[in-house]
This record gives sequence, C-alpha cells and structure tokens, in this order.
Amino acid sequence: MTDERRYGDEEVREIFGLAAGEGEPRPPTSGETQGLTLAELQGIGLEVGLGPARIAAAAATLDTRRDALPRGALWGSPISVGRVLELPRAPSDREWDLLVAELRQTFGARGKVTSTGALREWTNGNLHAYVEPTETGHRLRLGTLKGSAMAVHTMGLAGLFMALILLLVFTVTGRLGDEIVVPLMFGAMGAGALLSNRLSLPRWAAEREAQMRQVAERATALVSGPGPDTPEPDVS
Repeated sequence: MTDERRYGDEEVREIFGLAAGEGEPRPPTSGETQGLTLAELQGIGLEVGLGPARIAAAAATLDTRRDALPRGALWGSPISVGRVLELPRAPSDREWDLLVAELRQTFGARGKVTSTGALREWTNGNLHAYVEPTETGHRLRLGTLKGSAMAVHTMGLAGLFMALILLLVFTVTGRLGDEIVVPLMFGAMGAGALLSNRLSLPRWAAEREAQMRQVAERATALVSGPGPDTPEPDVS
C-alpha cells in the first residue's frame, strides 16, 4: 500500500525503546523522512527477540502520544485538554460497547450514550468522547473543559478588586486603621482562589491527559484488527 504508515529514524528508536521497556522515551520529532513500515519493524523485532505483538503495541502507543491537542489555558493555567485519534475503521457495535465500558471505568462516570447515523457519542458534563466519520475514515475525539475554573478565577479577581476598593474607601475616610481586617480578608480570599487554580489545574490536566491516552490506546487495540464485515481472504 502506497499510503501505509512509515516510521522515521527517531520514531523507530522510540518504538524499540517502548517494546524493550526502556523507561519513558523522548517524544518523537516531526518532519522526518520516509522510513520503515510496521511490518518491517516487526521483522527487525524478531531478529532481536521482540515479538510482533510487542512492536505493534509500542507503535500504537507512540501514535496515540502524538495525538494530544494543545491545552486551552486561562491566565497560563490549563482549563481544557483533548485528543484526536485517527482510526483505521469504524468500531463495531460490540467494540463501541467495550470502549464505552473503558470510558466509564477510566473516568469513573456512567455518562450518556447516543448514536446518530455514523456518529457515536459518550458525554458526561463537559467530558466527551465522539467517534465520527472523516473524509478518509473515522476518528475518536476526546475532550473536556474544567467548568469550575472560570468561576473560581472570577471569584479570585472579585475578591482582590473588593479588597482594593475597600482599602481606597477606608484610606479616604480615615478608617483604615480600624477596618484594615476587612480588605485583608477579601484580599486573602481572592488570592487563595487564584492560587488554588494555579496549583490544581496542572495536576487536573495531566491526569485527564493520561486517562485520555489510556482510552486512545484501548480504542486503537479494539479496531486494529479486521472489522466484522471484512471478508476473509481467498486462499484457494
């Protein structure tokens, strides 16, 4: 096949590092020249004692790591994460059911399942997983938004603004010495809210990205084989 996926030199090193269990690999670089197909990698793997299944799993892991979307940010803190994974084919009904089970287990949420034509959806609040057709096949689109982040951020700014206004009023009226605790309280509440976002949102984003990577790897494994409607090859 002329459009078969080929892996460049850096990607080949990543794949064999993953297959051999050499810790956390470096991220692959982009813009590489044409390289080796998966079948060719599996052939090399056999020569060094790595089975085809391990090479295929390592290649799938590398591919899913490349599919993370840029984080949406609020004042430098992440508030949304996502991942888009190209699928070799649409999942069957049973494969979709297994993927929904994986989503529920991974995110600890039942969610809502809907289907419209070729579209399949699993949603739980701002968290979603869509299987949708594309011009060249199908894709899995995962994403979520930290809905409470904006509210906490707004509350923090409001607290700081109120503290500033009170400081100004009390200074003008000569009551600052007696009432200083009030603006300090509002200021502390505002700063605490902003600091809470600053500390918690990166951890939240990293956790969600790891969960989405796990789901993407499961989806890749589910649809990596032939579909239920794929005809058996003619061996006669």
